[in-house]
Amino acid sequence: MGPVIRLAGVTKAYRLVHQRPFLARELWRRLLQKPSRTETFTALRDVSFEIERGEAVGVIGTNGSGKSTLLSLIARTSYPTAGTVEVEGRVGPLLELGAGFHPDLTGRENIFLNASLLGLSRAEVETRLESIIDYSGIRTFIDSPIQTYSTGMTARLGFSVVAHTDPDILLVDEVFAVGDADFQQRCEETIRGMIARGATLFLVSHDMRVVREICSKVIWIEEGRVREIGDPAKVVERYLHSAQPVGAG
Repeated sequence: MGPVIRLAGVTKAYRLVHQRPFLARELWRRLLQKPSRTETFTALRDVSFEIERGEAVGVIGTNGSGKSTLLSLIARTSYPTAGTVEVEGRVGPLLELGAGFHPDLTGRENIFLNASLLGLSRAEVETRLESIIDYSGIRTFIDSPIQTYSTGMTARLGFSVVAHTDPDILLVDEVFAVGDADFQQRCEETIRGMIARGATLFLVSHDMRVVREICSKVIWIEEGRVREIGDPAKVVERYLHSAQPVGAG
């Protein structure tokens, strides 16, 4: 069995526009052939790694280091500026719980909408519908519009949908920071169960306890580059040490 996620020489750059021009100003600029006030921000630089089927991989780093950009490339919601990203299998993205929900539709209607975006047929959703609702714990509100839900309720429903798509690869971005303690515990137990069944986990988190306990390998990203890949306990320790202020401890 080969890797299910493979990145080779991946660079991702964004074009930043500092000021949205007024129409008249833009016309004048074009007439004078002046360059736009833009610059390029490189979120990832020459990133390469492979992840095997069934591995649980944690990604750590400070805010702005490129972790979420990395997730978006693997989820295929964005594409590299240079290099290649190869992903094999059904991907279950938990990048933003509730993403893909329509606020005017009910929870029940959004289950069908979100699950279809994740690759399930209507027949597959119908067979899993009651289980999705029960798992979410919000049956009382399932026929109310999503816009009336609290953030925690939306998160519960979003996680429940993804958990029932049986993904080969689970992409998780700070899901343990959402919802109450009961929800976080349920998320952790479900993810552990997926790993036990052979799913591959790619987890971005600032919760070092979760990273150390769940993951078998850690990727440390710093300023868009891979700083280190290795044993969770050792990499996390070095990361935490590097984050300490000078003179701390």
